[in-house]
Amino acid sequence: MTTEIPLPLFYEAPELLSLTAHGDWRLRDGDTAFAAKTAFVPIVASEIAAAACTYPVVFAHGDAQPIVITGVEQENLFVTAGRWAEDAYVPAYVRRYPFGFIATVNPEGYALAIDTASPRLVREGEDGVALFENGEPTALTRQALTFCDAFQADAATTRAFTDALREHDLLIDQRAEVVLPDGAHRAVEGFQIVDADRFAKLEDAVVLDWHRRGWLALVHFHLASLQRFHSLLLRRAGRQVDAVSALSQSDAKAPEIEELIAEKA
Repeated sequence: MTTEIPLPLFYEAPELLSLTAHGDWRLRDGDTAFAAKTAFVPIVASEIAAAACTYPVVFAHGDAQPIVITGVEQENLFVTAGRWAEDAYVPAYVRRYPFGFIATVNPEGYALAIDTASPRLVREGEDGVALFENGEPTALTRQALTFCDAFQADAATTRAFTDALREHDLLIDQRAEVVLPDGAHRAVEGFQIVDADRFAKLEDAVVLDWHRRGWLALVHFHLASLQRFHSLLLRRAGRQVDAVSALSQSDAKAPEIEELIAEKA
């Protein structure tokens, strides 16, 4: 019996990027429609402060991966007609797509990959920007490598932070009950938050160490961001009003609301 390894969020057919396989491929401009049906996106530690201004920042149950909540159903409330909201921070995980890293057995541990299922990729013709030219990676590919490399390095720092949260038993399971404008009840679950009381009781030596590492600020940003659940509901209400208005004008039948699928990053 074989066990399938789940693919990372958004990626459908990732492959190691190589001159042999992708020497003639090009990448054209695109949007963020690929993220329109996700209610969460993983982030790294350096993004928590910026992300907390827009989203609830929580931790996935299990590995404590930091994530931002982007919807209260299986819908990203920040993507409209394929475009991410201009007033919202766009996570690096979204910005790097369709590039990414795949774990390897070489000493570096990871190699640049690309999701070959992305509609932005062009396998022939002159549309878009080349991935390789004259047998060498183009500036586009080198920039993608630099971006993904920085993201991966920050992911290691993030693991150190979340490992410390778990070591001190600060994370607790949480479940958010929400009432949609149409009266329907939904629950956002499968995530954890820092217990404020336990956090306040950390030993002085730990507090000093975390202050020097910048981790105290990250926890405070996380706790403050929990107020953003209310902002999500307001955004959801605005989207529902727009949808009802559009349906009224076209005399169309409103679709049924999909059930929330709670997943972890």
